[in-house]
Amino acid sequence: QVQLVESGGGSVQAGGSLRLSCATSGYTNGITAMAWFRQTPGREREGVARINTGDSTKYYADSGEGRFTISQDNAKNTVFLKMDSLKTEGTAMYYCAAYRGVGGAWYIRYNYNYWGQGIQVTVSS
Repeated sequence: QVQLVESGGGSVQAGGSLRLSCATSGYTNGITAMAWFRQTPGREREGVARINTGDSTKYYADSGEGRFTISQDNAKNTVFLKMDSLKTEGTAMYYCAAYRGVGGAWYIRYNYNYWGQGIQVTVSS
């Protein structure tokens, strides 16, 4: 099993920045990618960004392109999501996810094997 714990969420004004962290533990061998998703009430969980753990290839949703940066610290088994120039539509519960496999669209939630409990991000105007 793999455990994921998010931290770093909170409230920020529009235009501000936050950095989310996802600490991983457990049997992490074979994890090939880590990702961030977000969800608001009544809507599907949507992919925000992903990083392949092997070669650090990164993927971003259009909504965060140029403003969000995903990164990893392999020594600490931690993945980060730096969010700059936040907009009010960025208010959501953010989830960390881990994928043990190959292939599949990065933004499809069902491709991921493990999930954190989520952390709230609120962006006010």
